[in-house]
Amino acid sequence: MDEPPATKAPETDQETGRRRGLKKFWRRMASSTAELEAEELQETTGKEGATAIASCAERTRHCVAGTLRTVTLRPRGGAPALEAELYDGTDVINLVWLGRRKIAGIDPGRRLRAEGLVSLQDGRKVMFNPRYELRGGS
Repeated sequence: MDEPPATKAPETDQETGRRRGLKKFWRRMASSTAELEAEELQETTGKEGATAIASCAERTRHCVAGTLRTVTLRPRGGAPALEAELYDGTDVINLVWLGRRKIAGIDPGRRLRAEGLVSLQDGRKVMFNPRYELRGGS
């Protein structure tokens, strides 16, 4: 008599969870710190209801969120302009506040959500005088 082939018992949720946890552990071990930070930023951007900077179209209003990498004072046309580089794990956008030398809370490492019209300048995405909201942070 032929016996039916042995069937594998279905995995329990606990086994599946362990397997996912182990897979995540090995991926984290093999990834660089920058890759892990980018992944974490992308997750938080989605939770805040913001658009990924990489998918922002020119001449369109968008809401973006991320971490400020740099903040510099750079004159434009003889007037002061505060520039901040916002990174969300997918790309970078420059936020420019014309006529401002300093804005309280706008510091490197700070989480920020900004809304405004995206334009391109010298091949880089820029948002002039965006509305912004400071998030938990530095």
